[in-house]
Amino acid sequence: MVRSLSRMQADGRSLAKAERHRLIGSLIARKRIGTQHELLSALASAGCRVTQATVSRDIRELGLEKQQDALGHPRLTRPGRAAKSDSREVLAGVLGRFGERVLAAQNIVVIQSELGSAPAIGRALDQLGHPQIVGTLAGDDTCLVVAPSAAQAKRLARELARVLGTNS
Repeated sequence: MVRSLSRMQADGRSLAKAERHRLIGSLIARKRIGTQHELLSALASAGCRVTQATVSRDIRELGLEKQQDALGHPRLTRPGRAAKSDSREVLAGVLGRFGERVLAAQNIVVIQSELGSAPAIGRALDQLGHPQIVGTLAGDDTCLVVAPSAAQAKRLARELARVLGTNS
């Protein structure tokens, strides 16, 4: 659909509002677009030249909402299509993709991850509401998870290691 709409624009005809709205829907479904500027750029890349005012009006008319993805980045979504993910699924996705190692140290669980991903892991853990998690502290590539006791930290580390697919 994007290619046929792009060809129409390249032929010198401007897109009708309904066609532009369909193009916007397609773009936000396929790409993480979090701002009006990013949407304006994506439309331009698809061959649709519009002004910032038009994009702003289209966002309002479509009722697009700004949500945060699993990594905490903004993303425009259609109404009612916000990521209503289960917090365990979010944790499994983020930890499975970026986590590298889980270790228990006294009442703290240390999660080592790819550079820049620890805040997303900490956020996913905080949203989990797990009874063995007192709190988290995230750096760039390390997330510290505080448990009430050393025994609970060991259990939590084993649980997180299973999610990660390793043995602790």
